[in-house]
Amino acid sequence: MLVGNPAPPFELVDQDKNPVSLESLKGSKSLIVFIPFPFTGICDDEGCALRDNLSALTGLDAKLVVITVHSVAVAKKWADEYGFDFPVLSDFWPHGETAKAYGAFNDDRGVANRYSFVLDSDGVVREVINTESLGIAREIDAYTTALAKI
Repeated sequence: MLVGNPAPPFELVDQDKNPVSLESLKGSKSLIVFIPFPFTGICDDEGCALRDNLSALTGLDAKLVVITVHSVAVAKKWADEYGFDFPVLSDFWPHGETAKAYGAFNDDRGVANRYSFVLDSDGVVREVINTESLGIAREIDAYTTALAKI
């Protein structure tokens, strides 16, 4: 996914089975965060960092969604267990189609890589934040810095 291009459209359901689309995010900056494995230390820590810094993100006029290729039931359990007040979207079926559209799908593991997309209010990608390995977390400060630039 190249910076400066429109983000690929999607419509997925969140942990409460509410539809969320790229179109519904427009009008505000957006942060789309792909995670590989709910209920693993690194993903849990990243989710909790987003939860704990949600007011900083929304204070920058940003909407946040986290996307996993796991089922809605897994997204629901994960969000409830950690008290996430942001949408956790299921990209389960067709398996990983949104992650694939964003170039974030890991074909070898069948999960999303740690890619995050910072979008402007028109849905254009302004920054991509990722790590080289599934085992390395993204830094929360990278999100606030990128959003503040828009």
